[in-house]
Amino acid sequence: MKYLFLLFVFIFADNSLAQDKNQAQIFWNNLKEHCGKAYEGKLDESIKNDSFSGKKLVMYVLACDENTIKIPFYVGADKSRTWVLTLEGDRIKLKHDHRHEDGSEDAITQYGGISTNTGSDKLQFFPADQETRDLIGYAATNVWWITLDESIFSYNLKRIGTDNPAFNVYFDLSNPVEAPEAPWGWE
Repeated sequence: MKYLFLLFVFIFADNSLAQDKNQAQIFWNNLKEHCGKAYEGKLDESIKNDSFSGKKLVMYVLACDENTIKIPFYVGADKSRTWVLTLEGDRIKLKHDHRHEDGSEDAITQYGGISTNTGSDKLQFFPADQETRDLIGYAATNVWWITLDESIFSYNLKRIGTDNPAFNVYFDLSNPVEAPEAPWGWE
């Protein structure tokens, strides 16, 4: 009986601790486990994008702190893109930081959105925010999403209400690669 009671206490305590963290926080903590690691990715087979097709795609979870995760996304030799995730209470914000080779900001940068709810521990959605709409009018209907599980991280984009196919790139988390050089603007 004593062991049954201890088992009950352990299960109840474990479940109550899990309920203390919202789904966004669990997603966040799982992503932070990859800090310092780089992974090679592949475009979804349906994607035909001259800027990305045939190039080596690498994500590098370069910087993590309590409220910010920065993930440079390399497309061949192009080191201009960084996904910046910010934990804001029980929501996650995604911004795209675009830089020129000299480190200066691109004219189109800092666009993205914030999750509308806590999402799930494996999926976060980011509809375009007002700043994005003001900066890039045609992107007002953008929705980005990131999936994360034990083996795959995916970055995705769909422009709602258009015939444009979604953009999807998948990274194999089971096979870290050598970390690339710092992205533009980080030197």
